[in-house]
Amino acid sequence: MVIKKQVIFLFLILFSINTIAQELNKEKPITKEVMNEWMHELSNWGRWGKDDELGTLNLITPEKRKEAASLVSEGISVSLARDISKNPTLNNPYPLKQSVTIEEWAGHHWASDTYTMRYHGNDYSHIDALCHIFYDGNMYNGFSQNLVKENGAEKLDIQKMKTGIFTRGVLVDIPMLRNVAYLKKGDIIKPEDMVAWEKKTGIKIKSGDVLLIRTGRWSRYKEEGSWDFGKDAIGLHPTMAKWLKKRDVAVIGSDGVSDTYPSGIEDIGAPIHQLLLVALGMPLLDNLQLEELATKAANLNKWEFLFVTAPLRIPGGTGSPINPIATF
Repeated sequence: MVIKKQVIFLFLILFSINTIAQELNKEKPITKEVMNEWMHELSNWGRWGKDDELGTLNLITPEKRKEAASLVSEGISVSLARDISKNPTLNNPYPLKQSVTIEEWAGHHWASDTYTMRYHGNDYSHIDALCHIFYDGNMYNGFSQNLVKENGAEKLDIQKMKTGIFTRGVLVDIPMLRNVAYLKKGDIIKPEDMVAWEKKTGIKIKSGDVLLIRTGRWSRYKEEGSWDFGKDAIGLHPTMAKWLKKRDVAVIGSDGVSDTYPSGIEDIGAPIHQLLLVALGMPLLDNLQLEELATKAANLNKWEFLFVTAPLRIPGGTGSPINPIATF
């Protein structure tokens, strides 16, 4: 009888420990209050000086650039940009407007273009400047949102990135990791996916890297057709911001917009944009074309490469269309 009581008592203790462990490991809901805490906890404000306007691009040092250049062994380059559409679609209500003029001058006929485009959104491949989104009246490093005016931004504009991004790129192919063709609604990308990818490929994501995350968006589009991306976008769980800060990633890009839509957080529709652009000072690359890159990387069994891109030199710009290049 004594032994039986001891067994029951031990069982109760183990059950209690297991219950406590489950509660500790249970994922807590992310609320606006939690986001407020993370905005302060993850902040890079002042890290590179009170006047800094480069943010995590400071992590791309001359040594990092030389290391990236040494990755080129095959001489194979892949474009990571989508074709710029001139036709309105569900996810692109502001297509490019092109007007061509034929002029005669100096004994020749010349063709010239006028382009009009609104590139932010869910279709064009572009880079977000650090002035693209605000939090509590401020941008990265405490600059007031009032510095962004109708004629352009006076701080944190895209012009600050005029020397371009030249560094090591790393592709994380989530569909390949999960053995699916593409991610679907309800799927979400978490830090454990990054750890699993590193284990699978032997590649470690390091300080100063450009991290490119494939969700298979364009493979899904090819198979299923268009859908409202603003209501069904596969992206990162907000806890990814902590992991990116810990690894000191310089830039993040995706075939989506890195955020999950809908976010599931009341009053905060784009938590990743808020945390990365404002708190960390990390530029985002949106709507990239990563299908060819994924195929080439798999064929070469090489997931790191030289990554190069540059924005248009537009003083006051909140971002820019881009055509990034990965070279193996």
